[in-house]
Amino acid sequence: MAKTALHHPAANSSDRIRKEPVTAEPTATMIAIFSDTHSRQGHELEGEALTAAREADTVVHAGDFTSEAALEAFQEECDRLFAVHGNADSAAVRERLPTARVVEAGGVRIAVTHRQDGGETGLAMFGRSRGADLVVFGHSHRPTVVETDDVTLLNPGSHADPRGNRPGFAVLEDGDGGGFDGTVRQPDGTPIESFEVRPA
Repeated sequence: MAKTALHHPAANSSDRIRKEPVTAEPTATMIAIFSDTHSRQGHELEGEALTAAREADTVVHAGDFTSEAALEAFQEECDRLFAVHGNADSAAVRERLPTARVVEAGGVRIAVTHRQDGGETGLAMFGRSRGADLVVFGHSHRPTVVETDDVTLLNPGSHADPRGNRPGFAVLEDGDGGGFDGTVRQPDGTPIESFEVRPA
C-alpha cells in the first residue's frame, strides 16, 4: 500500500497562506476526519473509526497526535493522510507537519487547522481567507458542526481522548449533485450529527 509523505515545514513568514500546502484529491469519494488522538503509543483507532481510516480515499487529521508513534501508526493505516500539528504535539511531530493546509476534493475546498484565536468567528475567517467550503479543526475534543453563511465548521471530536464529550470522528461521502454528505460518528459507528458540504 503506497503511503503519502507527510514532511512539510510549517510556514512562519508573512505570506504563510501562500506557503501552506494545497493538495488536490479529485478522485476522493470518501474522506475520514480525525483529531486529538493524544497517544504516545499508536493510533488508538478501533471499530468503525479504524475501518473508516483504512477504507477512506483520503484521511484528514486536525492535530494533537502528541507523538511520532501515533502519527506513524496513522500513516500505516491510511493510503493518503493529510494532517496538521496541534498545540500538544511533540517537537518531532511539529517538524513534520504544517500548522494549516488545504485539501481540495469533490469540488469542495477543505481548510484544516488545529485551532484559531477568536473561536467560531476566527475559524470562519480562517476558512474564508482560503476560499474554503469546510473548515476542519480540533482542540476542544467536542464533536461540533456549525453552519455559517458561507463556510461549515467541523470538529470531529476525539476518537481516543474525549475528555467528557462523546468520542467522535467524521466521514464525508459523495453527495448527490456534487460535494459531500457528512456524518459525525462515535467510534462504534453510532451517528451523532449529519451535515452537507457543497461547493460554493
